[in-house]
Amino acid sequence: MWRRFSFVRQFKLNLLRLLRIRKSPDEIAKGLALGVFIGMTPTFGFQMVIAIFFALLLSENKIAAAVGVWITNPLTAPFIYALEYESGRLVMGMGRAHLPAELTFSAFRELGHEVIVPLCLGSLIYGILCAALTYAITLRVIPIVKTWRIPRWPRPRRRL
Repeated sequence: MWRRFSFVRQFKLNLLRLLRIRKSPDEIAKGLALGVFIGMTPTFGFQMVIAIFFALLLSENKIAAAVGVWITNPLTAPFIYALEYESGRLVMGMGRAHLPAELTFSAFRELGHEVIVPLCLGSLIYGILCAALTYAITLRVIPIVKTWRIPRWPRPRRRL
């Protein structure tokens, strides 16, 4: 039965890997916050590589940074990016972007400017906010969670 829920199993295995890191809660929280910050940027598809690169560059925990990137996944990304775009658009005082009437390169370049700039500004705002919250929460939760005993997955019974 557990094989049907491979996503749940992968999540549990990666959570165990994160919890078994032999680092201080501060180091784990910094790596996770870095990953969450990168995960909030509009670099979908390259976030894992960027997070590990910056974790190497800043000497932070690479596993925690890679796990933090999972804040944006195919289920949450549309909602996160829409919220970031709308927030950035409101901060900049811009109107909503509309599809161009004619399909030319200059029209798409202008549309890209109308979408990318507010999206990047919104991602910076939410990235800083979510990274700070992640750091604060992780710093307090990791010592508690490390004391938990997480049971193994049930092994399938062999038929005779």
